[in-house]
Amino acid sequence: MAIPKPVPLYPIYAELQDIRFDEFPDLKDFLESGESWWPTHWRWGKEFLTYIGRNKSEHTFTRFRNETERFLLWVFLIKGTPMEQLRKADILDYADFCWQPPASWISLANHEKFLYQNGRYIANKSWAPFKLKQPKNGTPEDVTPDKRKYKPSQQTLIATFTANIAFYKYLMNEEYLYGNPAQIAKGDCRHFIKDSQVKEVRRLTEAQWQTVFDVVLQLTEEDHIYERSLFVICALKTLFLRISELSDRSQWSPVMSHFWEDTEGNWWLKVFGKGRKLRDTTVPNSFLPYLKRYRAYRGLSPLPSPGENHPIVEKIRGQGGMTARQLTRIVQDVFDQAYEQMRQIEGDDKARKLKEASTHWLRHTGASMEVERGRALKDLSEDLGHSSMATTDTVYVQTENRVRAESGKARKVN
Repeated sequence: MAIPKPVPLYPIYAELQDIRFDEFPDLKDFLESGESWWPTHWRWGKEFLTYIGRNKSEHTFTRFRNETERFLLWVFLIKGTPMEQLRKADILDYADFCWQPPASWISLANHEKFLYQNGRYIANKSWAPFKLKQPKNGTPEDVTPDKRKYKPSQQTLIATFTANIAFYKYLMNEEYLYGNPAQIAKGDCRHFIKDSQVKEVRRLTEAQWQTVFDVVLQLTEEDHIYERSLFVICALKTLFLRISELSDRSQWSPVMSHFWEDTEGNWWLKVFGKGRKLRDTTVPNSFLPYLKRYRAYRGLSPLPSPGENHPIVEKIRGQGGMTARQLTRIVQDVFDQAYEQMRQIEGDDKARKLKEASTHWLRHTGASMEVERGRALKDLSEDLGHSSMATTDTVYVQTENRVRAESGKARKVN
């Protein structure tokens, strides 16, 4: 029997809130083509995602939307059983399905779920619930990747269970359902690996960071348009920012007055972070010259003043701040050039991580260097916006592993 082709169920948050089925004909036809309980389950998902979109970050909404959509498509098209009848064994069947989904449910690139055509949103035929991640530096044999090689990471599996547990919990609170089989099933999922390995912090080495910094500084000297790139790179690394925390979002626009000075001359940056939490992160004296030179490039006074509403990172064309995607492109451009320079001078082995690096590595790099400098873990944890020092300790403190690795180097072969 052929496996049914999935269709997208939920648009972006702005369109989901007041969705009209006459504007989404493919979605309407899909729900009407199924069992009588399909529309009810779809509405449960809409209510849950509306709650997430209203109370969580945009990133969290997108992640939960993808997981909820994927789960409901499995319930509709594969399992064919309403959620109130699902038990632990069924959730474990779903985990097996996510571990090796059918090829028709896998795409090779990110695609929009819906395409706007003639005043209506049409389901994108190229979209699929799962994506096979391809290496950045593809080889000729990667031209047509084998979808059978798809395997989710441990982090992806955790995210799947987290979202489904939250979905069930919401439905229980609304008294739609009276049990949470996803919560019970998580401990028995055979695809989870008990992990006691050494955790690798995704960061740049001192040499790699120095290359990135030297490259962006050189680019700035050659063309002042790179002043923005220099500022963004230094801010992400030195102030431990996530890319979203520097970007313009619907619920928060970072502006220059979010840099502020207290009565003792200390500078701070007010950050709207993960979990919709505001925090003030310390701004070291070493960062102020880069803030000043970026502001000078934009024709502003040396340091921000209260009430100043200029975006922290402005668009070159148009008004307002930059999106996370635009900021990512800026950083990636510098990483690519730094990789080429380091590869030519020191070889591919030492430069390789620059090819793999993402914007988030700058946050990890800055924080790891602070740990190595001996800064108090409590202070660093608060600057990072972690809810507890245990998170900072788990992610960044690798002292015992470094000692262990150093002692291990002395072993002899013969």
